[in-house]
Amino acid sequence: MTASTAAVRTGASKRASRGLWHDAFSRLMRNKPALVGLGLIAFFVICAILAPVIAPYDPAPAGQTAFARHAPDLTHIMGTDKQGWDEYTRILYGARISLTVGVVAVLFGLIGGTLIGAIAGGAGGMVDSILMRVTDILLAVPGILLAIGIVAWLGQGQIQIMLAVGIAYSPMFARLLRGSLLALRESDYVMAARSMGASPRRILVRHMLPNALTPLIVQATLAAATAIIDVAGLGFLGLGPGDPRVAEWGEMLTDSKGFLQNAPWLIFFPGAAIVISAIGFNLLGDGLREALDPRLKR
Repeated sequence: MTASTAAVRTGASKRASRGLWHDAFSRLMRNKPALVGLGLIAFFVICAILAPVIAPYDPAPAGQTAFARHAPDLTHIMGTDKQGWDEYTRILYGARISLTVGVVAVLFGLIGGTLIGAIAGGAGGMVDSILMRVTDILLAVPGILLAIGIVAWLGQGQIQIMLAVGIAYSPMFARLLRGSLLALRESDYVMAARSMGASPRRILVRHMLPNALTPLIVQATLAAATAIIDVAGLGFLGLGPGDPRVAEWGEMLTDSKGFLQNAPWLIFFPGAAIVISAIGFNLLGDGLREALDPRLKR
């Protein structure tokens, strides 16, 4: 084989590698619902980052009870709550808590599930059986109930909520990764690496895991939407940060549940923020699933 032929083949392989990811990115950019979801997520992230700059008031000022439950007007575009605090300001600051806790909780679950699934799918045998039986037990308990039990045991706080929701989500990621690894165990490139004397650890880390992580990325994006709802649900049940001065969408709903008829805006705006952010993650997750699905590549 001449040097020119080798160079052509090398260049072709590089273009194919670039084309693989470029094709997925291009498909994602052509997916209008995914772009809408990405835009919604970007909007809330920007609001969370710039909350101290764009918020017109302090999120929890003292001595504001005289302005309690004012309807939306030009001064308070989303009204005020029972403490007289500006609802719009607290929605902005609440994005910081709700989005951060939800996304970090999914990262905790993703890391824990990846470790469990990689060990189970890579080791097999008795280790696989034990880990999967523990995973089955955790999956038998509804995630929100498991999170409630963990928060009740650990106590209230943002770190506790992140750990609770992450532990509740980790069995789902573990089961998904383990299934992907089992499907790849008899693939041609894995058999080739095994025949060349590669160690099981090298085969798992260098060959199997990189090709099994795509479903996890998609599932993590979809799980972020559910995590935001679960975090809000914990706050609604009184298991949120615990400090009423801390703006969190779920606790804002809890504080307003007695004023549904007299001050419905107190329920509408934080509820709309939860729903819209969850829709954004769902749309982006669906778009990623279509973009990364090998069967859809042209």
